[in-house]
Amino acid sequence: MDSALLLAKYSIGVGDRFAHQGKAQLQACIKAAESGVEVIPVWNKSNREHNITGSSPCSTRAAADEAVKALSWNKPYYVDADHINIQTVDRFIEASDFYTIDVADVIGQPAEFAAVQAFVKRHPELVGELLIPGVDRPFRIDTDSIVQVAAKYLAAVQEAGRIYRHIEEKKGRGKFITEVSMDETDSPQTPVELLMVMAAVADEGIRIQTIAPKFTGRFNKGVDYVGDLEKFSEEYSNDIAVIAFAIRQYGVPGNLKLSVHSGSDKFSIYGPIHQAIKKFDAGVHLKTAGTTWLEELIGLAEAGGEGLDMAKEVYSEAYSHREELCVPYAAVIDIDPAKLPTPAAVNRWRSEQFVAALRHDPKSPAYNSSLRQLLHVGFKVAAKMGTRYTDMLTAMEPTIAKNVTENLFARHIKPVFIGE
Repeated sequence: MDSALLLAKYSIGVGDRFAHQGKAQLQACIKAAESGVEVIPVWNKSNREHNITGSSPCSTRAAADEAVKALSWNKPYYVDADHINIQTVDRFIEASDFYTIDVADVIGQPAEFAAVQAFVKRHPELVGELLIPGVDRPFRIDTDSIVQVAAKYLAAVQEAGRIYRHIEEKKGRGKFITEVSMDETDSPQTPVELLMVMAAVADEGIRIQTIAPKFTGRFNKGVDYVGDLEKFSEEYSNDIAVIAFAIRQYGVPGNLKLSVHSGSDKFSIYGPIHQAIKKFDAGVHLKTAGTTWLEELIGLAEAGGEGLDMAKEVYSEAYSHREELCVPYAAVIDIDPAKLPTPAAVNRWRSEQFVAALRHDPKSPAYNSSLRQLLHVGFKVAAKMGTRYTDMLTAMEPTIAKNVTENLFARHIKPVFIGE
């Protein structure tokens, strides 16, 4: 591959709503290195998050650079323009060197008839019985199926190509890493659909290094996976096999790997992911955007005193504005209003009670997934507090940092990349 920037085999997307936990996040990658596994950090923040918190992509870059310098990190690291489209990408050109091109909204929009026909004509190898190493059963594909898949996905891949070429014109060839994201859509892509997407990506000349499909099951924000684990495991393994086949068949970059979005706290699928990447000697990119923000709140509550008071205030405001906070995330949260404690009840909690309710420990009888999901989408409340919130993060940094590092390393990096 001729790209100057080459994403390593294992990487982790570390989101940070308020750009305060860079060192704590990087410390988790250092602990991984000390355990003998290289996991490369990618700091990601979306345009929507920047707008809510009043930050800019340059602030994400500055926070990442500061953490790297402070901890003398001498391995690669990147800053991800997360979930960008053609309207938002220019804002990230200067600061980012990783671009998650989100075309989920274009899936299903009809491609031109001539383009679909041209795709079918270019890929006769897809017709018939297709044997892919690592997949138990052959894929049986007829021309009508190719037409249907192309009609559904071709316009989205063409849009990804348009955005990719726009970035390349601004940044230069090989100066950035490209991910294509299709996860925020209604239905998961089958391995056959993923294969055809890869063929279309190659046709567009996109030097893609990670791809984020939508997997079977629910990937709710900040809580565990909900779905058929056996089905997910089979689908994930088949997707890895399809990518390996596409690398050989279509010449897409050899380091291409799956990206798991909404990867925060999906504890039950980490074992199957680890088994699959070991079986196929494959890489993986795990995005953990929101879990750090929740560890900040846990750290504040654990610190007690003013920190606990602020955590309670955040919950009270989130509870009062829960409908407006939840609407943008309706497809990726499942909150039972009956299980949300009232602010009055939470105000009587000791530090230990707040931490136990929020910390993602499914074995704990005090853990409250509805409260956790509400606070996950409630970072807008803290954003409105401005410096009052961020000053508290600075004041309580030791307690917060301990939680952020331990959460990323023990609950995410270790089970996915190292194995327990």
